[in-house]
Amino acid sequence: MCSATQFMVHHIPAILYGDSSDNLFLYIHGKMGRKEEAVRFAEIVCPEGHQVLSMDLPGHGERAGEMERFVPWEVVPELQAIYGFAGQRWETINLYANSIGAYFSLLAFREVKLEKSLFISPVLDMEKLICDMMGWAGVTQEQLKEAGEIHTAFGETLSWSYLTYAAEHRITEWDSPTAILYAGHDYLTARETVDDFAKRFGCTVMVMENGEHWFHSEEQLAVLDAWLRKEI
Repeated sequence: MCSATQFMVHHIPAILYGDSSDNLFLYIHGKMGRKEEAVRFAEIVCPEGHQVLSMDLPGHGERAGEMERFVPWEVVPELQAIYGFAGQRWETINLYANSIGAYFSLLAFREVKLEKSLFISPVLDMEKLICDMMGWAGVTQEQLKEAGEIHTAFGETLSWSYLTYAAEHRITEWDSPTAILYAGHDYLTARETVDDFAKRFGCTVMVMENGEHWFHSEEQLAVLDAWLRKEI
């Protein structure tokens, strides 16, 4: 079991796993995640000489009352502050990011040095995802622009502000050596989106054909753990 220390980075609840090391992984959770979920990852990488720093994003974990702030223009400055904190304390910084946590990371860390990045079921093109969800809900851009926000039957809230932000902040640069674990039944990110991203930025991709966006079954977690051990 890894040692764990909880503390605050500025106003952000965080937890640090592992014994003292010069090598750090930032762990960025996805929607409905929390900082403590990093323990499974930490138990794999800490014995290899890494520490893991995980934090609660707005609306999650100890910050459950802040869901309205779980948007990139709020999250990205926080992640940049976390990186600034880490950069003063660790020589080497790596990244583990899951789902929308990968999208936030692509925005926050595009201009900093990361030794290596591991993406699990990453959201790589938010503009396309929002447009896809608009199609599922039968909502046009004109309707969304007029309404500002539209709640959908599948539980997501479509936002004109979010769509315009995503269109204005497309991912055009990413220099970190990156490995991606993708699920063949990922309903949020299309296979061609992953392939295009990997081709543009020189990423490696492993596909679990019968996997889902959320790696949660015993079989899926076994694949995830084996992939992580190989990449580490």
